[in-house]
Amino acid sequence: MQTGRNAPGPLHVAVVGSGPSGFYAAEALLRSEADVRISMIERLPTPYGLVRSGVAPDHPNLKQPMIVYDRIARTEGFSFLGNVMIGRDVTVDELLATHHAVVMACGAQVDKRMGIPGEDLRGSHTATEFVGWYNGHPDHRDRTFDLSQEVAVIVGQGNVAADVCRILAKPVDELRQSDISAHAIEVLAESKIREFYVVGRRGPAQAKFTSKELRELGSVTDCVAVANADECILNEQCEKELAERSNMNATKNMELFRRFADQIASDARRRITFRFFASPKELVGQERVEKIVLTRNRLEGIAFSQVARPSGETEEIDCGLVFRSIGYRGVPISELPFDEDRSVLPNKVGRILEGDRPLPGLYVTGWLKRGPSGIIGTNRADSMETVENLLADFPSLTADPKPGVGGLQQLLEERGVRSVNLSDWINIDSAEVERGKKEGKPREKFTRIDDMLDVLADITCPVRV
Repeated sequence: MQTGRNAPGPLHVAVVGSGPSGFYAAEALLRSEADVRISMIERLPTPYGLVRSGVAPDHPNLKQPMIVYDRIARTEGFSFLGNVMIGRDVTVDELLATHHAVVMACGAQVDKRMGIPGEDLRGSHTATEFVGWYNGHPDHRDRTFDLSQEVAVIVGQGNVAADVCRILAKPVDELRQSDISAHAIEVLAESKIREFYVVGRRGPAQAKFTSKELRELGSVTDCVAVANADECILNEQCEKELAERSNMNATKNMELFRRFADQIASDARRRITFRFFASPKELVGQERVEKIVLTRNRLEGIAFSQVARPSGETEEIDCGLVFRSIGYRGVPISELPFDEDRSVLPNKVGRILEGDRPLPGLYVTGWLKRGPSGIIGTNRADSMETVENLLADFPSLTADPKPGVGGLQQLLEERGVRSVNLSDWINIDSAEVERGKKEGKPREKFTRIDDMLDVLADITCPVRV
């Protein structure tokens, strides 16, 4: 990695977003030989992005990266500014006026739509809002989910769909000691859902669950997982896909689906049914969802490029709830170009482009760079690539001195913006942990921004770093 060590410094870099891609970008910058100062900007008072608000509460091991992020945040030269929103409190141009470079790392923030009639009926929800709701994300705190329904359909066959299904199907007592939000426990405890359909447009060989997540769905307490044996009969191209050694996860998934298809009658209280070769065509109901109409599909194409084509047949499932988990989209950012088709900031290896021309000082990493794909660790290499190109530009970026975080803080203070620094976050974190101890939980999250800020106003002996 080029460091720009001989160029003038320090290099002031604003990183917008405090999820995995933002922290890995900060880590790469701070580990370089360059003299770098980081200003990490987050619209919430709390850092860590989807590791905090997207990882399921019954998967605490997947939250371990927060330990690494905390260490990065405590590194000399790093500053955290939470409760600051780009476009509301400060503009990208103002970040460039106070910093030599800006790295956009704010992810893909909205769910893709199914684009079918009835999608906005009551009882139709996105996976993001449900996951954010049970994880205590302030954006989704006040969402309501009518779990008095008996049948729920989850459209999508990836790990987020698995999380939605598992949290709904799992006995609530197995969640009480996790960091799931108290308001979610109250609603889940009264759930009447007994039947779950997990629907995918292609076949079982193309399902995107990791085998670990799929195995968990097959072992939920007092719940049976089933599949249709006929749908587990593979065509020649699917067999070729499974024969590839690099596709071992799909092979393990097929073993599980065939096991589910062999399930005998069960007296389990709840049932998860995997349906393949089906796409949503319409949600039907008067005031709320009453049924989903599915189009039956067939696969066409060669191995690893098979697409689902409608066969002309349809089927209906009576249901009261539908959750869509079919992918995510980035959202445009004022002052920056945006690729609507790919839902990313147009870029070349991390340098943001306008047409074919790199925009000086502007970079991107994470889902806004490559699209919503990969796991948490995927973001490390992605961010390192962006940082390598940023550091290669070091001499031209530092031609003029910039005030960095001090200049940004002054601007925010003049506008009356109450930013949250690292010490503030540590105090919020400590208060959440203390709240959790009373319930035997690792933490009880604050789910409203005002409550987080009130905690800081009430602290008489704040932690300082």
